[in-house]
Amino acid sequence: MLDRATAPIIKDPIHFNFELPAINTHALSNGLPLYWLHAGVLDVVEINWIFDAGIWQEPHQGVANATAALLKNGTLSKTAKQINEDLELYGASLKIGASNDYASITLHCLVKHLAAILPTIASILFEASFPEEELEIFKKNALQRLAINLKQCEFVANQKIDAHVFGAQHPYGRYTTSASLEALSSDVLRNFHKAAYQMNTCKIFMAGKVGPQEIDLINRYFGATTLATTTTNVNNEFTISTEAPFKSFIENDANAVQGAIRIARTIPNRHHPDFAPLVVLNTLFGGYFGSRLMSNIREDKGYTYGIYSSQSSYIHSGMLCIQTEVGRDVLQHAVDEIYKEMDLLLQESIEEEELLLVKNYLLGSILGDLDGPFSILQRWRSLILNGLDQQTFQKNIHTYKNITAIELQQLAKKYYNATDFFEIQVV
Repeated sequence: MLDRATAPIIKDPIHFNFELPAINTHALSNGLPLYWLHAGVLDVVEINWIFDAGIWQEPHQGVANATAALLKNGTLSKTAKQINEDLELYGASLKIGASNDYASITLHCLVKHLAAILPTIASILFEASFPEEELEIFKKNALQRLAINLKQCEFVANQKIDAHVFGAQHPYGRYTTSASLEALSSDVLRNFHKAAYQMNTCKIFMAGKVGPQEIDLINRYFGATTLATTTTNVNNEFTISTEAPFKSFIENDANAVQGAIRIARTIPNRHHPDFAPLVVLNTLFGGYFGSRLMSNIREDKGYTYGIYSSQSSYIHSGMLCIQTEVGRDVLQHAVDEIYKEMDLLLQESIEEEELLLVKNYLLGSILGDLDGPFSILQRWRSLILNGLDQQTFQKNIHTYKNITAIELQQLAKKYYNATDFFEIQVV
């Protein structure tokens, strides 16, 4: 019996043993890989279909996102209305989107409804027709959103910083324009769908109340498809901009009272040995609410409600980006304080108490992620799509626990020199 008279021993996350639950791999009848995890007590399931159909693969700006958005807006056998009615009837959630490297289709539903919903998903994947009338509605709405967004300093800043860091013609740096939206056609989307949504590039992930019956259902609808022996070449080779970092000031609204700041540079992706140590350094610098940037620019100076430093990993590169919105009158003051904090990383050793706090925060966040089937699946999905394995997870945990202040200072001297960053101010 629990002795409530004695307080439990409190352990910091740094002292926990971390284990990423194993994921199962099953080859469908056609050889397509299914990664599945049986976990959780609720009768729900999450399924992800991942394709090499992201912005990297698109032939023109906007094609990948438009294709993903219109996948469920009409097939050879179902109208958009019928598809939505099918999903609503069974209380299912379907999200489709394109990122820099991939397109993803994510289904959430009750396990008991899976057999009824999968035919609709199969129709979306195999029979998408991209009706002209649906495309016109999409373009009209997208153009309206773009016009509104272009008035927002933070939206413009996000566009411009990517273009500066990677290059305006690089897939990671391109952004959708009104001209690229107007140029979209059903034929372009159909061709991209045919080229990029080939099942031989697909990986399927499933978690929740998963058993033999659910695996058989996946095999029934997606294992019978004959896989192409070759992949249509839709991706090209791109070179990241070799332009020297520079500062840019953009007046988007002469009457604006608020401005957006973006300070960014390329970094190696998660395959590089520096990536995991950079996670610790970035967390300390601006990666959580107790970070140095938040303490200085929000709590001390009161310039902003929030300032963050994010670390992104893509298949072909990575990016470190500091972002915030502040009053126009303190725009340069905030920028100066950001560079001041950068310089402190280079010049002063991190105190052990601060480092321990950051480690516990980072490891505590990971512990929370390991508490549910869908978040566990997300970690596995990230590893598998990047060609990594469970050993990588354990190596990262070891780095987070054991990295020293000296190592972090050396890392800062390598990646946090102010002259290596592009800077954008937009008002």
